Amino acid sequence: MWDPVKYLSFADHRSRPFHDLVARIGADAPRRVADLGCGPGNLTATLAERWPGTELEAFDSSPEMVAAARERGLDASLADVATWAPAPDTDVVISNAVLHWVPGHPELLVRWCGELPAGAWLAVQVPGNFAGPSHSLVRDLVASAWRDELAHVLRDPAPVLDPVGYAELLAGAGCEVDAWETTYVQRLEGPDAVLEWISGTALRPIRAALDDDRWAAFRADLAPLLREAYPERADGTTWFPFRRVFVVARTAPSA
Repeated sequence: MWDPVKYLSFADHRSRPFHDLVARIGADAPRRVADLGCGPGNLTATLAERWPGTELEAFDSSPEMVAAARERGLDASLADVATWAPAPDTDVVISNAVLHWVPGHPELLVRWCGELPAGAWLAVQVPGNFAGPSHSLVRDLVASAWRDELAHVLRDPAPVLDPVGYAELLAGAGCEVDAWETTYVQRLEGPDAVLEWISGTALRPIRAALDDDRWAAFRADLAPLLREAYPERADGTTWFPFRRVFVVARTAPSA
């Protein structure tokens, strides 16, 4: 279960990679722009501002996120990215922080490239920090003290490629490719800031599996581990390095 309020509590940090990704899309007047995994819709709304008059297609697999996007006035729908196929007039596809949840997503990207029209743009961003303490400490805790309750709940994200991997993949599909990675050194505020951050993303399956008391107990076990890995500074802030991988590809223009 996704919690739009918790997710948006770090909206500034979460939005920056989206804007960095979209800035590399060179489309001038796309007929249709598809936002795959629109979340609460706050970033999707900026696409209509950049490309006024475009047909904006937005969906998410979370009913809570779709409801939040609709409250913003977006015509968002509930759908699964793994079964989505582009309409014939889709000139821009954006997938921001979604495909790491989808097994086999490299094959999905290749399929989309074959289905998109000539000269279409495909822009993808995925987190690349799964080896960091924010994730490894959760896995270690579940595997030890919480194995009986949570071993069946926590699953590893789908394997994420490095920029060269995505570049090779999409160049092999006949696209022009721009791929890169960025580590954002995020300055988080407040107590247990990293715990609060991952509570809105990586920990959501765990939260959904536990009642309120057991969730509080799990947080109590995890919090000191994260504090040691990400110490709070004297001013009450915490540095949280976050690596992200980007790829922007364009299908071959028509002759």
